[in-house]
Amino acid sequence: MIEKTIIALRLEAEKELAACTDASGVEALKVKFLGKKGRIAGLMMSLKDAPKEERPALGMQINELKVALEQQISSTHLRFESEELACRLAKEVMDVTLPGRRAHLGREHIITKTINEAIDILVGMGFSVQYGPDIESDFYNFEALNFSEDHPAREMHDTYYISKQFCLRTHTSNTQVRVMESSTLPIRIIAPGKCFRNEDVSARSHVQFNQVEGLYIDEEVTFADLLQTLQEFFTQFFGQSVQLRHRPSYFPFVEPGMEVDLHCLECGGKGCSLCKQSGWLEVAGAGMVHPEVLKSGGIDPEVHQGYAWGLGIERLALLRSGIKDIRLFLENDVRFLDQF
Repeated sequence: MIEKTIIALRLEAEKELAACTDASGVEALKVKFLGKKGRIAGLMMSLKDAPKEERPALGMQINELKVALEQQISSTHLRFESEELACRLAKEVMDVTLPGRRAHLGREHIITKTINEAIDILVGMGFSVQYGPDIESDFYNFEALNFSEDHPAREMHDTYYISKQFCLRTHTSNTQVRVMESSTLPIRIIAPGKCFRNEDVSARSHVQFNQVEGLYIDEEVTFADLLQTLQEFFTQFFGQSVQLRHRPSYFPFVEPGMEVDLHCLECGGKGCSLCKQSGWLEVAGAGMVHPEVLKSGGIDPEVHQGYAWGLGIERLALLRSGIKDIRLFLENDVRFLDQF
């Protein structure tokens, strides 16, 4: 009885194996006949019902059937896998004659690029680079720079205070006295970095901007040195001879102080929307370092003099590229950034 079952099982397995059309079907067939609870395992369990003297021969037949099915199932499974792989590879063939995909490379943000260009020019003119903290004490941001206690810039409507003693710096001038305290004379440095002011956001102003501060202190430093330094910087930055004008202005940390205007490069001084029809564009504040600031840094104003100036990086980028809105620099609009 068991012997007939073995023969019938062989025929059934071979018939179902021949009917399989893919590797998953063969795998299911393997589980059905060769699994722990499969048909072959069932035959082995039925040996206990066979006469004792027939069991060895029947067991051998069942093992032979098992080995034969394992070989047939394995070879059939391998054949289907090879066919499926070949089919998949045929679909994935790459046409090497097709044009490649364009690689989108990262690049410097226009503000970073402008800062680096300004630094390169000034380093080439003999200045070294110094950095100050973004979070600054009231002393270095105001008091040491000769700001009076009732100066409007120290009020909450102009400055972001973290506590009574600390604020987000409003200018990179906070680096001036720090450098004076820790350096030997002469001092010839620039201080680039972010600044923060509590202002209304508009096309021409923002609460966050970048600045490059310049400072030179030595014996017999004159106002003419300052004027020539600014003239040389702007000439190199804009890549052409530029015309500057200087207007008296007040800054607590310089005396005398001035505003520096650039003859509008967009309209040639005829008047346009960029220069508000004036023909001139404000580009910097500057002046001779105030004696009280020198004293705050431990320098004798009777022996040493110095000049300082500050440039707004966003303003320079606006002027050179003809950009109309300062807010574009912080909006991360790829359509805008891709132009630079």
